[in-house]
Amino acid sequence: MILLELFFGFLKAGCFSFGGAYAAIPLIRDVVLSYGWMDDEMLTYMIAVSESTPGSLMVNIATYVGASQAGVLGAAVATFAVVLPAFLIVLAVTAILSRIIENKYVQAALDGIKPCIIGIIFSTGVLMIWKNLFGSVSNGGDYRAILITLILGVIYFGSRRVKEKGISPITLIVLAAVCGVIGYEV
Repeated sequence: MILLELFFGFLKAGCFSFGGAYAAIPLIRDVVLSYGWMDDEMLTYMIAVSESTPGSLMVNIATYVGASQAGVLGAAVATFAVVLPAFLIVLAVTAILSRIIENKYVQAALDGIKPCIIGIIFSTGVLMIWKNLFGSVSNGGDYRAILITLILGVIYFGSRRVKEKGISPITLIVLAAVCGVIGYEV
């Protein structure tokens, strides 16, 4: 019986929560308190823990409540129920998009949006680099950040000359982290 209650309670939360996880907290609170799974104080603590752990807030809450009520199986049922509506919506949107993506008007709209997206990403990147390198004009910029950026730029563009695809983004991120640790801690 508890598994069915967990399923339908969190299915309701998943179906009717719009506006993100924080907007769903009142609905989740209502479901949890109406079934008597925990009191308001315990739920508040659990929300705080769910906010500080990796993953979606709603999934973390559902998993925690399900585990506290019916163990591992309860956690699985509650988590499945809370993500099921979003999964089905994404599945439906994908099915619809696969049919209309070939439409010439949809293609024209997407072709018009692509340069805008590229421009937004590029301007954000330039702004972030500028602020990180020269954020403080009074001190002439951060020479370590400038040096790390130059080193990473040489590695990236040098690898593109050696290999067709260049260095992988993950390797570049790891190198950036190593350069940051060496540059700022040594």
